Amino acid sequence: MTDEKRNMDITESEWNVLSCLWEHMPQTARELTEVLSASVGWSRSTTLTVLRRMTEKGLLLCEDGDDGVRLYRTELAQDAVTMRETEHFLDRVFGGSISMMLSAMTAGKRLTGDEIDALYEVLRQAEEQEQQED
Repeated sequence: MTDEKRNMDITESEWNVLSCLWEHMPQTARELTEVLSASVGWSRSTTLTVLRRMTEKGLLLCEDGDDGVRLYRTELAQDAVTMRETEHFLDRVFGGSISMMLSAMTAGKRLTGDEIDALYEVLRQAEEQEQQED
């Protein structure tokens, strides 16, 4: 992924399309229209407009398939985009503070034992990483 794409803001609409493509690639405009109509209520024209804009923006690749039907795919890795969007959210909303984010996300919610164990494991791994870096 280029630095330009790495630093590009992903809109909610673009995230919807990317999520569809990460589940199954490539897809035709018709396939994407069907999925996005069912999941977010988009019309065919809305889907085609978003696909065109994302292609122009460099988020999607559009290729002609063997039968002449356009196929859409992305070269953006889901884990890289997810990490970038998470960091952007963390910086924007919580000033980069992970502890503030966790506190806000768990306030007033009852965590299950499995969720608490998972959080402890994340913290244990972070502590190990910190010790290795010292």
